[in-house]
Amino acid sequence: MTVSSTTPTTPSPTAALAAAATSTAATKAANDKNYDTFLKMMTTQIKNQDPLNPMSADQLAVQLATFSGVEQQTKTNDLLTQMLSQNNLGAMSQVVGWVGKEARLAAPAYFDGSTPITLSPNPAADADKAVLVVTDQAGNEVSRTELPVSTVDYKWPGLDSSGNPLPKGVYSFSLDSYQGDSLLGTTDVEYYGKISEIRNSANGVSAMLPGGVEALTSLITAIREPAAN
Repeated sequence: MTVSSTTPTTPSPTAALAAAATSTAATKAANDKNYDTFLKMMTTQIKNQDPLNPMSADQLAVQLATFSGVEQQTKTNDLLTQMLSQNNLGAMSQVVGWVGKEARLAAPAYFDGSTPITLSPNPAADADKAVLVVTDQAGNEVSRTELPVSTVDYKWPGLDSSGNPLPKGVYSFSLDSYQGDSLLGTTDVEYYGKISEIRNSANGVSAMLPGGVEALTSLITAIREPAAN
């Protein structure tokens, strides 16, 4: 099971480069095809031109210039891809030491059916009530629990609203902040998950978390040593 987290609103430089490279990769195949087609067409045109009315030097110069432009664009695309790969490798080397540590981030979390998940709620400043809302991978609400209006970590036990154990799976957490009966806002809740691997993904450098959950390292807001059992 692989779950990818949502990319942050303001992407990191690596994520921005990744987005550009994704676009580059998407057009590279088309550019290569156009490059080959253009070369074949120009060669065929020269071979089959009317000997009594050959192509003018100006026409040939224009076509050669176009050919050169297509060639340079293809080479530029290749260079951008290489630069992105080198950039991501550099970013990976900076965070490889995170493997084995616990990362705090707002992303879906895997529940193994028994081990509580440590959450880090962050209610609104003016809130006098905070409610934790948990949804399953299909987006169905499975529990709603009132929490203390505090930033103290909360261990979610994996129970539904009736207190029944929930099955193994990936769950998402959000916090509704209230002042009286008025909803002040809803925010994603961060949790701590152990990093098992750092990898280069299509959108940048990502971390592998329990249950096959994959999240961009740019979403991680804190790193700590694994909590004692």
